[in-house]
Amino acid sequence: MRELALNILDIAENSLAAGAKLVEISVCADFAADRMKISIRDDGKGMSAEMLKTVCDPFTTTRTTRKVGMGLPLFKYSAESAGGSFYIESEEGKGTLVEAGYQIGHVDRMPLGDFGGVALQLVTMNPETDFVISAESEEGKGVLDTRQMREILGEDIPLSAPEVRAFLKDYIQENLTDIFGGRL
Repeated sequence: MRELALNILDIAENSLAAGAKLVEISVCADFAADRMKISIRDDGKGMSAEMLKTVCDPFTTTRTTRKVGMGLPLFKYSAESAGGSFYIESEEGKGTLVEAGYQIGHVDRMPLGDFGGVALQLVTMNPETDFVISAESEEGKGVLDTRQMREILGEDIPLSAPEVRAFLKDYIQENLTDIFGGRL
């Protein structure tokens, strides 16, 4: 993967496949400390202790269509090769937390990429799942909570409605520009 946003999308899709009803995604940057953290937490089915021990092995997967799973191993590698860290915890029946830390200025850190596009795709194409997507830096914090959006819009207007989608696209992009200033 050439950008971290695609890693985030892949991990979020794992959450959806695990039956998550709530997925929380955050990207926090501390430019002064040269650090960034990406977190994805879900309330899906979680993993057994045995699966958790091997989940970062590319030859461990629950898929039946292929015998390799590269999402978590690549996410881990992207963090560790960029002066960062990787953490995962999971409990059956409770969900999973995946965190990756990065040194922002590290030569091997992949760009964040189109995080706004990934956020838009997730919230508009998964009407049965709630998302809390946040971005934070010294410049500010922005949170998009689909539960609040649905409350405002009511039951008759889906997040995928063209007008809502257009609003969300602009809203997300403006906030990311204000918060990260194109530095990730």
